[in-house]
Amino acid sequence: MVSAAMATLLRGFLRPLCAFRGSPGSSTGVPLRAVSHGAGLLYPEHIPTSPLQKVLLAAGSAGMALYDPYRHDMVAVLGETTGHRTLKVLRDQMKKDPEGAQILLERPRISLSTLDMGKLRGLPEGSFGCAYLRFLDVNRVSPDTRAPTRFVDDEELAYVIQRYREIHDMLHTLLGMPTNILGEIVVKWFEAVQTGLPMCVLSALFGPIQLSTQSLQLLISELIPWAVENGRRAPCVLNVYYERRWEQPLQALRQELGITEPPLRVEGLV
Repeated sequence: MVSAAMATLLRGFLRPLCAFRGSPGSSTGVPLRAVSHGAGLLYPEHIPTSPLQKVLLAAGSAGMALYDPYRHDMVAVLGETTGHRTLKVLRDQMKKDPEGAQILLERPRISLSTLDMGKLRGLPEGSFGCAYLRFLDVNRVSPDTRAPTRFVDDEELAYVIQRYREIHDMLHTLLGMPTNILGEIVVKWFEAVQTGLPMCVLSALFGPIQLSTQSLQLLISELIPWAVENGRRAPCVLNVYYERRWEQPLQALRQELGITEPPLRVEGLV
């Protein structure tokens, strides 16, 4: 009942804001660029908001996201309305790195319309691309499920957070984590250390509330220390042009990034 009430409240607040949106079609696969999209829009899905509106959106989405961590739309809103300063830091890190700067320049998108699925299916066993495709198939997820950025009032920062969302499944693949609640929490600990985004920190801290006693013990004793250590050791994961690493052996990419094998398998644990 609480979840339904909060969802109704947020929908009511978002309804007038949606009048600012451009075409209703998805912009998946379309690079975010600093061009005019009418009505003060900075990119196709942009919804301009005032500071007060951002505070209200942040509060409402935080409550919903903590109540139901699988509400990815609320997690997305929380990230966009609380991460402005952190996104600028991440953007600057990308600009200082040759591969990151190239990503910012070219603005690649990760979706079914941009991925060559036939090529991925033809990659050899042990390659990063093969492992990524297996992750999608086994966990029945699609790169098209990532919500478009809406509430970031800077088109370059909007791309940074969009890129962060779209490489999320790559991080699952590199860390060897499934999409169950425990796997998601472990990835969020890694992302929290890597990015410092408030939504990652909140998810990492409050997500474990829903775990069983056994899973919570394993998380605290083994998985969190491992995720934090790997997050600190790895270079900025936004600076990896994953689309050009498909043929690279998964173990070689892990070694390059300083990511070690997880201490245990978490499939089936809740």
